[in-house]
Amino acid sequence: MWFGYEELAVLALAVALDLVLGEPPAWAHPTVWMGRMTTILEKSAPRNGVVGVAAGALITLALAGLWGAAAYFTAEGLKSIHSVVYILVGGALLKSTFSIRMLHREAAKARRCLDSGDIEAVRAQMPSLVSRDPSRLTAQQATAATVESVSENISDSFLGPWLAFALFGLSGAFAYRAINTLDSMIGYRGAYEYLGKAAARLDDLINLIPARLSGLLLVVASALLPGQRAQNAWRIMWQHHGRTQSPNAGWTMSGMAGALGVQLEKVAPDGGYKLGESTRALEPQDITRAVQTMYVVAAFGLVLALIVASLRTGIF
Repeated sequence: MWFGYEELAVLALAVALDLVLGEPPAWAHPTVWMGRMTTILEKSAPRNGVVGVAAGALITLALAGLWGAAAYFTAEGLKSIHSVVYILVGGALLKSTFSIRMLHREAAKARRCLDSGDIEAVRAQMPSLVSRDPSRLTAQQATAATVESVSENISDSFLGPWLAFALFGLSGAFAYRAINTLDSMIGYRGAYEYLGKAAARLDDLINLIPARLSGLLLVVASALLPGQRAQNAWRIMWQHHGRTQSPNAGWTMSGMAGALGVQLEKVAPDGGYKLGESTRALEPQDITRAVQTMYVVAAFGLVLALIVASLRTGIF
C-alpha cells in the first residue's frame, strides 16, 4: 500500500520535525558523531605531502562509506519491520542531516545583537555562522557575513541533503552530510592543506548541482518577495559567482547580493571578495530579508526534492 510513498513521507516528516523541534540533542546527533570521528582520525593522520593527501582521501571515503552504508542497512531493516516504522524513524534520521530552523535561529541572534548595538556580542555570535576571524569585524561586516552565511547554507544546509536523499535515499543524505562535515573541519588551507584536500574537492563535486540550483531558485524567490529584484539577482549571480574561492558558494551569495541591491564584502588576506553592486548601505533588516528568501527557496526546493523522489520510486 505504501510502496513508493514512504520516501515522500520520510522527507515531509523530516522537514516538519526540523521546523517544529529543531536539532536533536548532541549525544544523539549523527553529525556530532561524524565530527568526533573526524577529530579522532585526523589527530593520528599524517598531514603533509602525498601521504597526507592519501590519508585524507582514505578518511573521507571511509567515513562517507561508513555512514552511507549504515544508513542504507538501517533503512532496509526499518522497511522490513513496517512502512510506518521506516517513515517515523527514517524521518527522524533524515532530519539530522539538514537544518533550516537552526540557521534561522543563529541569524536572528546576530540581528538582535546588531540591533542592540553591542558589537562584542555580535562578534561573539559570528563563529556560529562563519569561519573568519570576528575580532575586528565592524557592524557592517558582521551584517554582510550573516547574509552571506544564510545565502551559502541554502545549498549545503538543506537543499543538498534533500536532493541526495531524493536520488539515493537515506544513504545518500548521510554520505553527503559526512563529506560536508569533513570539509567544514579539515577542508581548508593551512594546517590541513594536504589532509583536507580530498574532502574539499569531493565536497565541491557533490555541491556542483545543488549550489547552482539553489542560485536559480533564489532568483525565482526574489521575484516573489517585495523589495527584491530578480533581474538584478540573475545578472549579478552570473557576473560575480566566480569571485569566491569556492566554485559553489558564489552562486547563492552573489544572487542574494543582487536581489537585495547591496554589496557583500569579505576582507581577508587569504582571499577576500566583493559581490554585488551597492545601491544602498547594508542594514540589519537585510538579515531578515535573507532569511525570508531562504524559506521561499526551501519551499521550492522541497517540492523539487519530492518530485525527484517520486520519479526515483516510480510513482510518476
